[in-house]
Amino acid sequence: MDIVLIVIALIVGYLLGSIPFGLLLTKVAGTGDIRSVGSGNIGATNVLRTGRKGLAAATLIGDMLKGTVAVLLMHRLAGTNAGLVAGLGAVLGHVFPVWLGFKGGKGVATYIGVLIGVSWIVALMFGVIWALVAAVTRYSSLSGLIASALTPVLLYLGVGSKSALLFAVLTAIVWVMHRGNIQRLLAGTEPKIGRKSEAAPSPAPKA
Repeated sequence: MDIVLIVIALIVGYLLGSIPFGLLLTKVAGTGDIRSVGSGNIGATNVLRTGRKGLAAATLIGDMLKGTVAVLLMHRLAGTNAGLVAGLGAVLGHVFPVWLGFKGGKGVATYIGVLIGVSWIVALMFGVIWALVAAVTRYSSLSGLIASALTPVLLYLGVGSKSALLFAVLTAIVWVMHRGNIQRLLAGTEPKIGRKSEAAPSPAPKA
């Protein structure tokens, strides 16, 4: 794949990924600027803090779909490799959207959306792993971290090395964006599923 096609795929993925569904949906719904709520990020988890479950669900779906669309669109137009590059662009666009001063979300929903576009079977396995870890530990963040860590291995075994390499990079991005959660997990202060934290995290790592 030549450099021009790589750049095009990356830009297409980035532009799709940078659509701030959380911000747009909450503004249309009249709930104000989601960046002034909770952790200040634009993802579904923070949208849920507004008490609007429907908006949070819509944000989650939108953030996932932009990853899936990026992969499938460029795959159809220019082949598998272009689809993978677009997937990288989509996650980067969600995490670092140019329209919002490069301050976006943590990227998990878009990560899953890209995974669906690459291999829906591995995406299903991601969900199973997440659910099992969540059932045992009651930590949503830990569940996502473990599931994402295993994803490149599953892709390598079932799909191929290029997909595995992409998700090794995406997993590293997700882990870096969850550094605050990791610190709280190590300190034993990370809130568990079904239990409200004593205070919403300060403008801390993007959630």
